[in-house]
Amino acid sequence: MSFRRFAYLNVMRNKRLYIAYFLSSMFTVMVFFTFLLFAFHPAFTGINPNVITGILTAGAIIYVFSFFCILYSMSSFLQSRKREFGLLMMLGASNRQIKAMVFFENIIIGVFSTIGGISLGLLFAKAILLVAENVLIIEESLYFYFPIQAILITLASFTLLFLFISLFVAFILRTTKLVDLLKGNVRSKGEPKSNWILSLLGAILLITGYIIALMVRGTEVIIALVPVVIIVMIGTYFFYTQLSVYVVRLLKKNRFIFWRKTNLLLFSDLSYRLKDNARTFFMVAMISTVAFSAIGSLFGFHSFITKGVNDSSPYAMNYLPHRGDEPEAVSQDIENINTLFADEGLDVEHEVVDLAYVNIGSDDAVISVIRSSDFNRLAHLIDAELVTPTTEEAIVIEPTDVLISDGSRVSKRLLNETVSTSTGEVIQATSAMGSPVIDSPNGAFVVHDDVFRTLENIEWTEKNAMWMLGDLSTETVVRLGEELEEIANQRMYFPDYTIFQIEKGYGPILFIGLFIGLVFFVSAGSFLYFRVFTDFDQEKLKFKAITKIGLTESELKQVVTQQLAILFFSPIVVALVHGAVALTALSHFFDYNLLMESTLVLASFGMIQLIYFLMARHFYLKQIMRIL
Repeated sequence: MSFRRFAYLNVMRNKRLYIAYFLSSMFTVMVFFTFLLFAFHPAFTGINPNVITGILTAGAIIYVFSFFCILYSMSSFLQSRKREFGLLMMLGASNRQIKAMVFFENIIIGVFSTIGGISLGLLFAKAILLVAENVLIIEESLYFYFPIQAILITLASFTLLFLFISLFVAFILRTTKLVDLLKGNVRSKGEPKSNWILSLLGAILLITGYIIALMVRGTEVIIALVPVVIIVMIGTYFFYTQLSVYVVRLLKKNRFIFWRKTNLLLFSDLSYRLKDNARTFFMVAMISTVAFSAIGSLFGFHSFITKGVNDSSPYAMNYLPHRGDEPEAVSQDIENINTLFADEGLDVEHEVVDLAYVNIGSDDAVISVIRSSDFNRLAHLIDAELVTPTTEEAIVIEPTDVLISDGSRVSKRLLNETVSTSTGEVIQATSAMGSPVIDSPNGAFVVHDDVFRTLENIEWTEKNAMWMLGDLSTETVVRLGEELEEIANQRMYFPDYTIFQIEKGYGPILFIGLFIGLVFFVSAGSFLYFRVFTDFDQEKLKFKAITKIGLTESELKQVVTQQLAILFFSPIVVALVHGAVALTALSHFFDYNLLMESTLVLASFGMIQLIYFLMARHFYLKQIMRIL
């Protein structure tokens, strides 16, 4: 049997150890290939170059992250195979031969995972392209094509990556002493120790970071971002290296807890495993927090801006002329818009009102004034509250602005302000109300029709037109939006078309961010899988011994489930808490409730992690039960 054949059989007969490494590598290749599949699609020939740049940048990020992910995976394998290396040395294998074996094994896995990732990408290419077509909102159809360029680049990129990692791992591999290799991880490491001062410091840092993140508002969130991240990172590190071990030692001293049912087995070596895996847990928690926060922020910002557009106007469309527009040109635009709607066969409701912009008060501020009959016609259009001002008063209309604002309400400034008439009367603002009918940033006055006809100090007047259009298909919205832009020349506000444009520009960002977040999260889950199976041989011997002294099968499954749950979920729960705090701080920055978006993102990742845990538990128990 040749040496290459020996390395190949070693991989094939060690499927349990290599399966997570192989699958995560294959998934990473598939994601990278999928990005290239989009980037080189013929439909993207005329698309915004910024989108292509973003896709290629995301591919580069995934490629760089893949290097560190695969490198970490290999280090975990080598750590768990000390005894195997020791046996090979006893049989006469040299240090050079062991390095060559590791090199060939990694090359074999790299070749199969690269081919498998490309094959899976091609298999699901059409489905992925259909999803992307809806998310990216592009005019061209993302039809299936055979991506020769994407295949060649993926093959070349990951061939170089696996070759470099194989050489790097073989170069840094140290076999140490034979006796140490044969003992593997069985050697006693002594009772894990923790410092109560560092444990307390870790708790204080985490609590302090959370309090600061939850207390700041508005632009203070940006100022506090870097200090909070540093504080929470240090606190998280101490949480895993010190506080978790300290808590387990306290629980072991509690006889009621420690001696209850199978808790003796659960806590007996839990402190060892927490201490040994502290750095892995810290890394997984940080990577997962980045994934949660990034995707939650993308979804939250998307919800914020689209809701802002939807809430900015209660009308399906507004025509807002520019100052100085000729009245004839304005009337012609409104007529052309009505003709367009008629040609489309739309059932529309339509109102045209006059607005006067008048100087008020001593600071020469200009405010829009509308007659009560026009206001009430618009109110009927959207089923809003009507007004009936007398000839001696004006009613202040508060703007319903959804954007970030630290200013005071306009009613505090406008109440008791006055407008003058040509008859010498002074009309005072005596009451205020919030209404979506007129949404002027500086507020508006509603006056009696007779007062409107005699207003003085008018800077300019204009006609505003509003339409209600009913439900429209996306195709109709796009067609109307493009034609209205030609007719109204930036004087038209069509919220549905604005949202379409936002989705079209924001879709690639959301799509790219989602893919990168998934790569980070799957990689974090793979790290945990590697750590769980690193000490698997030692765990098999332990469980085989304790079953001989009376441990039942159901109790064994309970202990295994509890141990795996602690190892799998301790970093994810911390990451979920970190992510929840980060997204809450983001909602304070926007002054917008992101509870629904945050819950959806965090619950989705929590469900993915649960599935990952159930799969690992299934394979773990299957291996354990096989030896009993």
